[in-house]
Amino acid sequence: MIKAQALTYAQQYAAQEEAQRSKGDGRSSIHYPALFLFLGDKVAPAIGPVLDSCERKWDNAGGIMALHAASAGSTGQSGSGIQAQAGNAHDGNQVQPEGGSGRRERVLAMTLPETAGRDPRTVRQELYREFHEDSRFLAGLNRSLRRLSNSIADYGRLYSSFDVIHLSIVTRVDDPLNVLLPEVALLARAVLSQSFKSVQTDLYALINEREQGDNFGYSSSVGLAFLRELDGMQQSDYAFSAPLLVTEDGLSIPVAHGPSPLFDLVYLLSDKNERGMMSAHGMDDNYEIIAHISLLKNRVRPATDTATGHGGYNNMTFKSGIRGSSGRQGYASAGFSAVRRPNRQIALAVLAHAFHYLAAKLQEGGTVSLRERQALLGLSADSLRERAASLLPDEAGIEEMTGLMSHGRPSYSELKPLSLLEAETLLFGDGGQAYFRSNFADVASRRAAALDPAREWAALLADQEKAVPPLTFYQLAEWTAEQGGGGSVLHALRQHMAGLRSAILSAQEELDQLYAESVERQPFQRVPLLDKRTVRNFIHYLFASVYGRKYELLRMESELALCLRYDAALEQLHADSKAKVQTMEALEEDLRGLALDSIGRTGETVDQNIMEYYRTVTEEVMRDIEARRGPGIFFSERFMGSISGLLRQGGAAVAERLTQLCRLELLTAEPFALPFEEELLRRANVAAAYENREIVSREELFKRLYRSLEEEASINVRLFEYTQEHRHEEKYFFGDSGSEFLRYAFGADETTRIYRLGFVHEQRRSGVEKLNLMGGFHLEDLLYYRNGKVYYETYATSGYKLHGIGEEELPKLR
Repeated sequence: MIKAQALTYAQQYAAQEEAQRSKGDGRSSIHYPALFLFLGDKVAPAIGPVLDSCERKWDNAGGIMALHAASAGSTGQSGSGIQAQAGNAHDGNQVQPEGGSGRRERVLAMTLPETAGRDPRTVRQELYREFHEDSRFLAGLNRSLRRLSNSIADYGRLYSSFDVIHLSIVTRVDDPLNVLLPEVALLARAVLSQSFKSVQTDLYALINEREQGDNFGYSSSVGLAFLRELDGMQQSDYAFSAPLLVTEDGLSIPVAHGPSPLFDLVYLLSDKNERGMMSAHGMDDNYEIIAHISLLKNRVRPATDTATGHGGYNNMTFKSGIRGSSGRQGYASAGFSAVRRPNRQIALAVLAHAFHYLAAKLQEGGTVSLRERQALLGLSADSLRERAASLLPDEAGIEEMTGLMSHGRPSYSELKPLSLLEAETLLFGDGGQAYFRSNFADVASRRAAALDPAREWAALLADQEKAVPPLTFYQLAEWTAEQGGGGSVLHALRQHMAGLRSAILSAQEELDQLYAESVERQPFQRVPLLDKRTVRNFIHYLFASVYGRKYELLRMESELALCLRYDAALEQLHADSKAKVQTMEALEEDLRGLALDSIGRTGETVDQNIMEYYRTVTEEVMRDIEARRGPGIFFSERFMGSISGLLRQGGAAVAERLTQLCRLELLTAEPFALPFEEELLRRANVAAAYENREIVSREELFKRLYRSLEEEASINVRLFEYTQEHRHEEKYFFGDSGSEFLRYAFGADETTRIYRLGFVHEQRRSGVEKLNLMGGFHLEDLLYYRNGKVYYETYATSGYKLHGIGEEELPKLR
């Protein structure tokens, strides 16, 4: 539970910080309207992340529209993060918002034939045939696209021009529904062309190699079948014609394309990069790539853009660069990386350090002597003696015992040879002892039994916890330890109890000796000739002397009983305090472990010295708060309150209050608002003074950042040859082009670079992003293509119908 609390707090802080810094960051705007068309069931998880990324980066992202063309049963899959309200399986007129409000309402569902339950041997062929034979699918797509086109017009005020629309189609290569890609793409283009002068269409084909698992053979075959069809669509002589436009009266109108490639550019994006490594972020980087390429191609460049001279993106230049000498258009791919302030890791580091700081404050305490500890808890010898005396009835009550009725009227001569015990028995039987027991011993016992030291200490210890310095369970655990050396009040109490037992034993022996003495040897007044007066004097002496000693013995026994109650209370106080200490220790270990796990052990520049740097920052901020608001402020009700009280509710209660303290009081402090470059530089040098490291210069830090961004932005596709013949590269930074880091990046390899370098200027304090574009390769250069070819051929010769069109319409396998 504590882990979940801490992670939720860290995620909330990261989201809040991202939002706040984004408000301070200048966002880009797109020039023309943009439409995303997600084709297939398997591409559903991409919808939310792609559109979320656009919303973060585009100032006018409110007008983005999206379509999800999929089978009716899949449009509500949770993987997309969007819930669709699917209509009739064939009713394309059901253009449903795939969400509740805002951007989600602009994700519309288009129904294609159902994929579930079909024979995998023939699923692609059956989907193709059903789509063309059942006119309701095509009619529904027409209605959906026309309504969408009208909806886009509602957002016209957001864009600089309505002449062009950028259509980005996203699909998974192994999704059987992409067998309908030419039909869906051309129909969308035809409908949009009636509202826009030009429709620029790009395709993003996602290759998820991690998910192939046990179905790698079949998945590779379906993926290769699609790539083979795609290769045909991108041929310079590709032509396609079909009656795709359908009127409200059911009349069909042909739509023709070509001869020319179907898509302006095709981007192949895998979760395995060109070095053969699976991406740690899975497909997430590819979703970021889609949004960033869309922005790069469609961005409004302000007249004040300081990056104007730093090489902006030119689509014609890129297309020309990836076209080989033979004129054959190449494919493109990309890589993405980002350096952002590690908000989540920072939040967890601050949480751990703040807890450590508070725990240290609780452990400090003051220098309190054993005598002062005993006095505070009422355990000094004088206090115990006084408290025990208060338990007994007034000693004067013993005088009243002289009024007890005696048995008969024995004469002094009868009493004289007897012992005191025998004389008391002759006079009163056991009446004297019964009276003393009833009126003194039992009363003292009842009063002792009613004592509750823990309850008496509760208010006292609560006040002491608020004192400066506080008395906390850390000190109490030490004070009440069984073997506490010279400082344990429990140990001192038990020594006192041992002394009491010895004194009680001695007093009992003295009493027994007194009882054994003869009456005639006792120093009381005898009155000659007045026997009754002499007996009465003896009785007064008997009660004063013997029962006076019994009274003192009872006081010592009551004190011992009182000490036993204090002993039990101290043991319980120790157990409670020790349990709280152990809970604190476990909680500190958990929070530190979470912080370290979030940072990882990668050694990346962006993760360096987070714990070291934020220990110093957290302590400085907390000391500053104490200096301004007074010592002990963190244990006031406004902040943490009573840690002891929280621990009684469990460690989760402490963690909850601690996250509130960090979120509201610490993370909002000025040292946490540094621009990411300055924060990185300070972190890089925080340990220099302690470990005699050389201070990291700003240039060295930038060099590390530059190298890290480049390595992490490796191209997300695996090629047979790492440097193919017509490899064309362009690299773009997204950030403040006036920042010191981006000025460094522009000049880092200016004289040796063989790629085009550009900047997308955005006023930004929260980080920098890098997008690497590469193109010029062909499908046969893909390792995925080469590996999948053998599976494709095997499945095809084994009776699998992997295409909707005939073999004669397909390009040759390369």
